[in-house]
Amino acid sequence: MAAATSCGRAALGALARDGGGAAARWRRLLPPGRPALPWVCARGAAAGPKPGRAVTVEVGGRKMELSSGKLAKFADGSAVVQLGDTAVMVTAVSKTKPSPSQFMPLVVDYRQKAAAAGRIPTNYLRRELGSTDKEILTSRVIDRSIRPLFPAGYFYDTQILCNLLAVDGVNDPDILAINGASAALALSDIPWNGPIGAVRVGLVDGETVINPTRKEMASSSLNLVVAGAAQNQVVMLEATAENILQQDFCHAIKVGVKQTQHIIQGIQQLVKEQGVLKRTVQKLFTAPEEIVELAKKLASNKIYAVFTDSSHDKISRDEAINKIRLETEEQLKEKFPEAEPYEIMESFNVVSKDIFRNLVLNEYRRCDGRDLTSLRDIKCEVNMFKMLHGSALFQRGQTQVLCTVTFDSLESSVKSDVISTAVSGIKDKNFMLHYEFPPYATNEIGKVTGVNRRELGHGALAERALKPVIPQDFPFTIRVTSEVLESNGSSSMASACGGSLALMDAGVPVSNAVAGVAIGLITKCSQGKGDIEDYRLLTDILGIEDYYGDMDFKMAGTSKGITALQVDLKLPGIPIKIVVEAIQQATAAKREILQIMNQTLAKPRPNRKESGPVVETIHVPLSKRLRFVGPGAYNLKKLQAQTGVTVSQLDEETYSVFAPTPGAMHEAREFIGEICKDDQEVNLEFGAIYTATITEIRDSGVMVKLYPNMTPVLLHNSQLDQRKIKHPSALGLEVGQEIQVKYFGRDPTDGRMRLSRKILQSPASSSLKTLTDKNSIVLGGAVPHTSTSSQ
Repeated sequence: MAAATSCGRAALGALARDGGGAAARWRRLLPPGRPALPWVCARGAAAGPKPGRAVTVEVGGRKMELSSGKLAKFADGSAVVQLGDTAVMVTAVSKTKPSPSQFMPLVVDYRQKAAAAGRIPTNYLRRELGSTDKEILTSRVIDRSIRPLFPAGYFYDTQILCNLLAVDGVNDPDILAINGASAALALSDIPWNGPIGAVRVGLVDGETVINPTRKEMASSSLNLVVAGAAQNQVVMLEATAENILQQDFCHAIKVGVKQTQHIIQGIQQLVKEQGVLKRTVQKLFTAPEEIVELAKKLASNKIYAVFTDSSHDKISRDEAINKIRLETEEQLKEKFPEAEPYEIMESFNVVSKDIFRNLVLNEYRRCDGRDLTSLRDIKCEVNMFKMLHGSALFQRGQTQVLCTVTFDSLESSVKSDVISTAVSGIKDKNFMLHYEFPPYATNEIGKVTGVNRRELGHGALAERALKPVIPQDFPFTIRVTSEVLESNGSSSMASACGGSLALMDAGVPVSNAVAGVAIGLITKCSQGKGDIEDYRLLTDILGIEDYYGDMDFKMAGTSKGITALQVDLKLPGIPIKIVVEAIQQATAAKREILQIMNQTLAKPRPNRKESGPVVETIHVPLSKRLRFVGPGAYNLKKLQAQTGVTVSQLDEETYSVFAPTPGAMHEAREFIGEICKDDQEVNLEFGAIYTATITEIRDSGVMVKLYPNMTPVLLHNSQLDQRKIKHPSALGLEVGQEIQVKYFGRDPTDGRMRLSRKILQSPASSSLKTLTDKNSIVLGGAVPHTSTSSQ
């Protein structure tokens, strides 16, 4: 066994050094009749390491460097992309044996490294743990950018790992990771029809900015990520915008696609210099022609009848198709007993897909009877449950979403970890939308666990759609929950519509109502080049139209402009013309949806609900802060535990009190009044003489009060007499005795009152002052009014 392993290593080393020549010599060494090793056939001469190469491209007036061949040479493909001082290494590895999964098993992992930002993780173990939301969302963007370019039927486990090498805090590494994934795949022997290029487009003062810096993004009204393929094709779009006009948005897409061509040309130059040869895979999982032809004869008419019967809903249509599927597959198995199960199933899928698509392309018919630009029936309800701060039910066809709004204190905002802040500039946010997709929404059963990547992505899209209309100075943290109760397409856009209604029902002064819609695409491509010969755009797509279609185009916005957009394709790219038409079609549908929503609730309610939370401010002078907070914050902890309120300090003398209900605020007022009822103060005059009453005798001095409702303060032994005394009894002082003291203000560090009796034994004299009572802690935000003492 050891000898065999040694021979294998030697052969692999010979292959690495000499490429195909070593492979030929290795075959000659094999015993007669023994086949060559499978990895020799799969990898070929392209597996050997190449010398390090680099190319620099100019993108938006700045230099981006792409290099390969120096790091991670055992990976099938490896590339480093650098912009400024931010550098990302991306590796690509794909197995040579097919996966048992009947789909493309692609995994993309983007991980933020603390060391790249010059920080140490702040968790207990001081190391990177689970993926953050930012990492998952970035991984999804990379996945959506590269997945459409893999060959059809390529079911081989493939992994893309993005490793942050250095982050300068100026350039966001996510765009570099997309380009790095493109370069790594293009430079590998993995079958992939790339490369692609990706840029971020911002809009600062009306001017488009390519790959804006973090500072520029802070003032940008657009955050658009464009992934483009060769010949100005669009592969993926993701955008957040602040009511950007349609024409400005389309212009930004065109500018972004044009800039991606420079990156594509740079990667192509690297590929040419390195002489990349793609591997020959064992098998592409596609349906055999002869089985497809038989399936077409057996099932075409039946499938056509189901897809042209608009009386079907989602469940009945699926049941009817599945019944035909089972019958057809049994007949196919009898005719082709040696065929693999996948070939039988895929043959039926090919026939169903062709019939469905031809109905749209040739007959302009959709399976539910609508024309290509019609919306499904829409129904809206608000104020579903009176105890909720805000709620809405949005129903579009068989997609039903329940949205609720919850207010909480600003302390409940999402806190960003220091690594995300250093790497991506993500700060705390006081608006969030959480999307839930339970299994019953599609008549299924399943394990209900934590949020998955799909739910996170859909929720992030709906959140981006609503965030631009939320006022920045809103005094609460807002959480919108969107629970999909029924799903038959475009549940994320239904979440945006329902979330907008719920926010207005809660009394949030949003600037405009928001609506969203999904646009689908059915194309007819030429047999040779694969160019699009004909196409149809579908408004408000069903789940089956998404499944059999080529594009999921989601756009949300107000009556004025666009707030969010997400485009996912199954094609290796589409022309900009189709994207622009989709935006126009979505804009028309969006206006129609807003008109329907306005019939239910046209504008935000003028006031929040009575059951909603309350926020008030308390003014606490520095001298009374210790009394209000208590030793070790005892009073504040007790206040929050007993009443449920949240207290946060705004500045040195101002505190904010958040109460979840008006009743809780009433309890908090009573509690504050109770702990501060004997903490009264008047305006004391510096240097004046007052009459003090002794309340307690201590070893260190006497406790005195200047007025009846005052908290006693200590008059130390050193300030009782000119003589040095060890105990107040040496002066014959007793409880209840009145003495004259002089006021010298308060200690600047702890706010304690400074009094002296010793100073009055000197010849200097001052007038005696009398005092009146005055509250010092005021609930409700007013600064306490002071009154002068009378003489």
